[in-house]
Amino acid sequence: MRFDVLTLFPDLFQGYFTQSLLNLAIQRGLVEIRLWNIRDWAKGKHKSVDDRPYGGGPGMVIMPEPVFDAVESVRGQAPEPGQLILLSPGGERLTQEIVRELATQKRLLLLCGRYEGFDERIRIGLKPREISIGDFVCNGGEVPAMVVIDTVIRYVPGVLGDEGSLAEESHNLPGRLEYPQYTRPRVFRDMAVPEVLLNGDHEAIAAWRREQSEKKSQKAPG
Repeated sequence: MRFDVLTLFPDLFQGYFTQSLLNLAIQRGLVEIRLWNIRDWAKGKHKSVDDRPYGGGPGMVIMPEPVFDAVESVRGQAPEPGQLILLSPGGERLTQEIVRELATQKRLLLLCGRYEGFDERIRIGLKPREISIGDFVCNGGEVPAMVVIDTVIRYVPGVLGDEGSLAEESHNLPGRLEYPQYTRPRVFRDMAVPEVLLNGDHEAIAAWRREQSEKKSQKAPG
């Protein structure tokens, strides 16, 4: 699967790409990520990508021309045009269902905003799918883009060492959160591992996990 990240701050991603599952997936050729600096398509001596908003107001707005040029150029870098995603606090809320949907794509282009946002003509003309990672505002779209990448790659075949772990984790269980997990030592600061997990009775363990999952789900907010 290929991700193309269009951003004004590509260096923010460098450390992230060298860590954990994502790094292994890239090394094994399961995931490809390209970083593109929108400023490379800016015109003029100063390579400006933003300007003051018409009608007044605080902050600066990202201009349409460099974004259109960047997206159109990057789309032409591969046979698959891909789905354009604009990371925006006003977009549809990212859910596990949407993550699974995005994972069916061969290519995603992630457009990261900054400052006071994008000129509205970027939405009108490029028609991106807008996605939000929650009801809050980040300084830019870079962290939300990392969240999208981090969640989507888990559905790429071969990325997870144990594919079964995906099926049993929270938000993949139908209407339930994942059950509590324990590992060694058996007792830590007077807190012991539940005895049912130690007796080798797989039916009893499965029943206990279902019960705990239901209890955990009932306590969850919302």
